[in-house]
Amino acid sequence: MDQLALVTMAVLLCSSPLADGGKVLVFPLDGSHWINMKVIIEELHSRGHEITVLRPSDSWYIKADSPHYKSITMNSSGGFDEEEFSSFLNTMITMEKQGVSIWTRLSSEYEMLTQMYMWHRQLIQALEEMFEDTELMQSLHEAKYDLVLTDPAIGGGVLLGHRLGLPLVFNVRWTVQGEGHQAIAPSPLSYVPIPQKQLTDKMTFNQRVMNLLYYIYALFQTWYAVDPNYKPFVHRHFGSDVHYMELFQSADIWLMRNDFTFEFPRPTMPNVVYMAGFQCKPSKPLSKELEDFVQSSGEHGVIIMTLGTLVGQLPEDIAEDIAAAFAQLPQKVIWRHTGKRPSSLGNNTLLLDWLPQTDLLAHPKTRVFVAHGGTNGIQEAIYHGVPLLGLPLMFDQHDNFFRMEARGVAKVLDIATVNRDNFLEALKEVLHQPSYREKMKTLSSLHRDQPMKPLDRAMFWIEFVMRHKGASHLRTESYKMSTIQYYSVDVLAFLLAVVLLVFTALISALKCLWRRSFSRSKAKEE
Repeated sequence: MDQLALVTMAVLLCSSPLADGGKVLVFPLDGSHWINMKVIIEELHSRGHEITVLRPSDSWYIKADSPHYKSITMNSSGGFDEEEFSSFLNTMITMEKQGVSIWTRLSSEYEMLTQMYMWHRQLIQALEEMFEDTELMQSLHEAKYDLVLTDPAIGGGVLLGHRLGLPLVFNVRWTVQGEGHQAIAPSPLSYVPIPQKQLTDKMTFNQRVMNLLYYIYALFQTWYAVDPNYKPFVHRHFGSDVHYMELFQSADIWLMRNDFTFEFPRPTMPNVVYMAGFQCKPSKPLSKELEDFVQSSGEHGVIIMTLGTLVGQLPEDIAEDIAAAFAQLPQKVIWRHTGKRPSSLGNNTLLLDWLPQTDLLAHPKTRVFVAHGGTNGIQEAIYHGVPLLGLPLMFDQHDNFFRMEARGVAKVLDIATVNRDNFLEALKEVLHQPSYREKMKTLSSLHRDQPMKPLDRAMFWIEFVMRHKGASHLRTESYKMSTIQYYSVDVLAFLLAVVLLVFTALISALKCLWRRSFSRSKAKEE
């Protein structure tokens, strides 16, 4: 019995967590971003950590009650509303369908910029109320959290973390100013394309010119939608000499939701940790009804279609065309669609309010994934090796699918011009050209071939920050420099001044010598 007790104790000691349970304050972004943040929260909870989630009162996806975390509900708006979002989507699609004229493009960009401005404004207003709530802020201070985990696509968690004086860990693809790398790592415009502009790392001269112009436009977007909201707030609460992006750049660890099977090669930093596909898990068996439907497809297989967590339905005319195209195929189709049932729907198509995306993508009979281009869905398709047909709608989705198209694993259609014929033709191309599946299998193999699972890597670095109260040794000090210092403009100006001074002194000396020599020669002649 003594020997058995010793063995049992050894097993328990070996299986216990390496770090004591910590306290994590989470400031998430609602919608699809919450889906992947929730994966991290659940894993942290399973490792014995105590999680507290700050959520707005009108939260769309972030529930107040959960077995994995405690929540603090703020009396504020999160800026995400299902009806408002659907209206915004329909407006954008309508603009696109009107044509690709300069006026339509400008109108579309203005609509997007205005919406971005309003989202940031709502967040800053909510944060102002939070900072003024002395009872809430005192309770957050007294809770003695170990770190703040946040998505920097909104700035609330960043600003709150600094106000509380806590280490910061980012679950990041985007910051308030754009793609995450752009905020922290060197990004030479000669081979690092500006995101969402459909350029690769191999640019011609004309494309490099366009990349520079896109960069200038990105600066304008920041000036219009972001600066007016964050600058005054940061100056009020952190000092007039602090720029809000310094607070982002001083984060300890950036858990980046991509890797170099998705991203083009580019410079990075020591505190950037890549965890693409961390949300991908082994599949579970399908329900009997769904499995029977999938098996009924025979040798033809199944097509999966879903437009993500934010979009359950398309405009009726587009849905009718897609349904009619599906009806002409021998494959079975499983389509997440919450709108009106299309009249052109074929007997081969099953409509569902929700579908088990991961389990279906892992099924050997799945042939094609029709998707909108969200990062989560694309990474799950890569993980399971399923080729893609893209219907990007907004935000980063066009850029995500462009990267997949550049790698030969996706066919992309414009949602504004999609119809029964071109949708059917694109589906047949992805179904019947072996290169799509072969290249996706190669990409999947590259993605999976790593020494540590992405989620385990994320957990290690979060717990690392807890153990060491930060990770300042991995953080570059460049964020404290001005633009003039960062690009050594002051050093170059100084060296240039020295060269000019020496050159001027040399010229003056030569002139003086020449004058003396000339004077002596003249004196001798006289």
